[in-house]
Amino acid sequence: MTMRQTISSGSPMEEIAAYSRAVIDGGFVFVSGTVGVDPETRELPDDFTAQARNAFLIIERALDQAGASLDQTTHVRLFVSDRANLPAIVPVLQEKFGKSRPAQTMIIAALPDPKALLEVEVTVRLNAYEIEKPI
Repeated sequence: MTMRQTISSGSPMEEIAAYSRAVIDGGFVFVSGTVGVDPETRELPDDFTAQARNAFLIIERALDQAGASLDQTTHVRLFVSDRANLPAIVPVLQEKFGKSRPAQTMIIAALPDPKALLEVEVTVRLNAYEIEKPI
């Protein structure tokens, strides 16, 4: 029987809001919605691309703790606060998911912190195999 495991990024919000950065359960890693704070300073940069890169850095660190990587992502969900930023996310998505091409949902939505320009959550399958070409 596999035990449920939780992963923390050390963010104070995880304690305040009673959530984990990621949960390993049933052969999957579920990574909570992650905004683009600088993981060292805990500040949000003004730049959309910088926030996106920070969010993925935090996610990649959590996945590393789980023994996984973005290459095993089965689904990515992005919440973007302004439609005008959509072109800026494309190069980041190509860099992070160009080979694995997970299912993806992008939602235009207001975020709890008005300075946050995006929030990213991913679901990763542990022991996922690589598909050579799309079907």
